[in-house]
Amino acid sequence: MSDLTKQERRNKIASLLHEVLRLLGENPEREDLKRTPGRWADSLFAYMEGIEVDPESHLKVVFQIDQDECIPTSEDMIVVDNIQFTSTCEHHVAPFRGVAHIAYIPNLKTRRVAGLSKFSRLIRVYARRLQLQERMTQQIAAAIDKHLDPQGVIVVVQAVHFCTLQRGVEQNSSSMLTTARRGLFSERPELENKFQQYLSMRLDTSGVSSSVVN
Repeated sequence: MSDLTKQERRNKIASLLHEVLRLLGENPEREDLKRTPGRWADSLFAYMEGIEVDPESHLKVVFQIDQDECIPTSEDMIVVDNIQFTSTCEHHVAPFRGVAHIAYIPNLKTRRVAGLSKFSRLIRVYARRLQLQERMTQQIAAAIDKHLDPQGVIVVVQAVHFCTLQRGVEQNSSSMLTTARRGLFSERPELENKFQQYLSMRLDTSGVSSSVVN
């Protein structure tokens, strides 16, 4: 991390973006663009705020369900679906936007579970940095596996990448799906099928791409 203060870094970035606009052939001094480098710099700080946050800190506070309330079998799972996020692809510095779905089977011995908001915060921190969807999916699964120590965890992420919408192949209806599995979900494919069945009860998968873009 730079020794500069945040304001100093912001001013330096704004100055560099001023030069970017000039190199693109624009006039950064014209009225409508005068404040754009500063706004752009502020936006970049917001898009990358996860760089300075430990995402796993959101899973360090967990709950323990009582013995008589503990999930009794290795097939009963906790599902958290449709967690929305926006991230920035590190290949083209373009946004990608989508939803994440998580399921985990608590450990029968430790009986650890996390509050619903913790998963949203975990995903937000991983998303608010330069990312690859494939890596982010694995990072989410690894963090849950580490801190909740479940019998199994699965993460499914589906996103639309604006680099394919606005440049290159310009695919307006294409989306990307990535998965990460740990524990029982890697060992027993029928558990993933069960998870997918739960999701199908909640999602109109044919409309995911359009709902993500709009």
